[in-house]
Order: sequence, then C-alpha cells, then structure tokens
Amino acid sequence: MSLRTRLADTSILIAPGVYDALTSTLAEAAGFETLYLSGAAVAYTRLGRPDIGLSSVSEMVDTMALIRDRTELPVIIDADTGFGNALNAQRTMRLYERAGANALQMEDQTYPKRCGHLADKSLIPTGEMTGKIKAMADARTSKDTLIIARTDAIAVEGFDAALDRADRYVDAGADALFIEAPQSMEQLTGIVDRFKNRVPLMANMVEGGATPMRTANDLEAIGFSLVIFPGGIVRALSRTAEDYYASLKTHGSNTPFKDRMFDFSALNERLGTDAMLAAGKRYDESEP
Repeated sequence: MSLRTRLADTSILIAPGVYDALTSTLAEAAGFETLYLSGAAVAYTRLGRPDIGLSSVSEMVDTMALIRDRTELPVIIDADTGFGNALNAQRTMRLYERAGANALQMEDQTYPKRCGHLADKSLIPTGEMTGKIKAMADARTSKDTLIIARTDAIAVEGFDAALDRADRYVDAGADALFIEAPQSMEQLTGIVDRFKNRVPLMANMVEGGATPMRTANDLEAIGFSLVIFPGGIVRALSRTAEDYYASLKTHGSNTPFKDRMFDFSALNERLGTDAMLAAGKRYDESEP
C-alpha cells in the first residue's frame, strides 16, 4: 500500500521519529507502518548540535539511503526549506527520491531554519514557498512521492495567517499539510475545520513544545491523518546514555546497569546476525 493510499484511511497513521538504520529497525519491529526521518534527530545525533539548520542535504541523503537498505517501510523525510531556492528544492527532491524517501516535508522558514518549537523564526514570502512546492512537484519521478507542506506562520504571523498560507500551499500542489506549533486544542480543531476533506493533515507531538500533548487517538478523533513523534527517541536514548556513562564512571563496570541494557546476544538477535551469516554461507564457494 502506498503512503498516499494509507493516508486516505480514516485511522490515523503514527510515524515515530528515527535517525539511523538501527532505530528504524527497532521501530519496524515494534509494529509501526511508517517512519519519520527527523532532521532535528540527525542534527542531534550526527552533529551533536541543535536543530538550527546545520544539517546538510548530503547528510540527510546518506542517512536515508542507509535506512532504506534496512527497511522497506515508507519513510517521511524532513526536507527543511529544500536547502535553498526552488532549484535547490528540486535537487533535494531528486536526491531524496533516489535514496528511497516516500514523502518530503518542506517548510516556509528562511534558510538556515530552526526547530519549529524555538523562538525567533522568520518566513519566506508565500509566493516563494508556492514556487518551491511547484518545483518539487515538477521534479519528482513518482506521483506516489508526497509533498508535505509545512508552515511555521503561527509563531510569526498569527494563526489566521498560517491558515491562509496553508490554503495557498494546497493550491500549489501540496499533497498534505503540516501547520506547525498550534498552541491550543482550539487551534488544532481550527486547522481541521479549515482543511477537512481537502488534504491529509499532520500533527507534531514534541515533549515540552508549544503544542499541547495529545494521543494519536485524540488527534484522530478531531480529524488528523498523521502524527509524528520526531525527536522522542533521541530524548529517550540521551537520558539513558547519560545515566549509563555516569554509572560506568562511578562503578568502573557495566554490571550495575546491565538490567537496562541488551546483552551481546540480545542485540545480535535484533540485528538479525544469525540470518545474515547464514545468508552469507550460501555464497561461499571456497569449500570443496
């Protein structure tokens, strides 16, 4: 089933954030249908830096290709601002599609962008964003590759302006909408009231962010089609890693922490090590 077809379903699609092949493998094993490759999560893990536009298109493409080598699940990938103007956005579409992405989320911030839940964002003109959307649509090789248009206008221009921008983005050819950082349930329902039955709507749940935390069922009930939890895995693993390193430094051993770890065999089981080694033996012609 294509991502486009799945988003037409009445049940909400949950896309957990991933940042590499391992987290993608674990998310797939947990039973998720779709993954979200977060630009913020790549910045956090590959660069050890905040989400302020430092990740490059090449780093995102490399990460996407490694994930695609490990899973066949649909992947929604963060395309930031398209990494420049309309021509850059077209190049991003071509690179991401070749790496195996199924949907690109692009936003209307100026470049370099910053996390949607940080202050002091700035926006490009609406017409520039609509041009980028049209450019991406012209560049894609498959109509099943979706363009998810994101606007950060709520924090910059206000809620009504964000809805007006989103209207223009749908008219320009966006396949789905992501109106970032609504600040209340009233705004969440207002988004649905404006765009229901027009395009699928995406919500973003960020612990400690501007949007009130709601469950997937809550969001489905008011009319959202897709919800992402982009950076949760990094926040969870960072907390665990901090505790792990503190324990190792204190005790000089992993023994006090072992109940919170996979042992060697358990990790290899999740990686599919035995199956890969068995597959390799089929190609071993060195024995008589």
